[in-house]
Amino acid sequence: MPKIMLAFPEGKHKVLTMSYDDGKAADRRLVGIFNQYGIKGTFHLNSGLLGEGDRIPVDEVAKLYNGHEISTHTVTHPTIARSPKEQLLEEIIEDRKSLEKIAGYTVRGLSYPNGSYNRLIKEMLPYLGIEYARTVNSTGQFSIPDDFLEWNPTCHHKRNLMGLAEDFVALHKKQYLYMLYVWGHSYEFDTDQNWDLIEKFCEFIGGRTDIWYATNIQIFDYFKAFHNLKFSADSSFVYNPNAVSVWLNVDNNIVEIAGGKQVDLI
Repeated sequence: MPKIMLAFPEGKHKVLTMSYDDGKAADRRLVGIFNQYGIKGTFHLNSGLLGEGDRIPVDEVAKLYNGHEISTHTVTHPTIARSPKEQLLEEIIEDRKSLEKIAGYTVRGLSYPNGSYNRLIKEMLPYLGIEYARTVNSTGQFSIPDDFLEWNPTCHHKRNLMGLAEDFVALHKKQYLYMLYVWGHSYEFDTDQNWDLIEKFCEFIGGRTDIWYATNIQIFDYFKAFHNLKFSADSSFVYNPNAVSVWLNVDNNIVEIAGGKQVDLI
């Protein structure tokens, strides 16, 4: 029986994803930096607050975040663990509806507003079309989440960002998969007057051949595609019912399993 392990696209073993909340004006500069260095971000928006104060207006959202991911953050940003379930349902569903009209695609992710969630909320999310949800509980680790509805990031950008980036780049053991997940609010770079931090980070970590640069939903979908693979009982071949390719490490050889194809593994 061959030794089979999941690999990231093109056989890579590391993935970087960025996650920023609230959709304020500083996102314009942040998106520009991401685009310059090939970094992918997920932007969690409150549809009911778009255009208020310094928040990005509705008519700019689709163009600004093109190539990145638009995700939910509830309509009005309440502390949802303190909200009645009726309000919770409306806050998430109505945010999805509004953002999907703007984005033109299905919005399936969430960032918990104020970091607020509980067991009941997690149990409700799949029925609301939410497939992953990010917390504010930074781990300092590069691990893959066991529970995508309680997706803990590696760090806020204020917490040892460059140190963690250097550690991440140095990782070389390909028997593991590693993820660096950074979160924050773009307006914090204005408040702290440290735009040089994120510019230095993106310049340092961007453009590397062993890193997959992905949005939150791309990572979720990739793992889902892997779990959808249909292996023979002896793992001698596999069928990929997905539309997208999945890459496997088979006895230390990288094998692409194209969508809709069956591939021999021995």
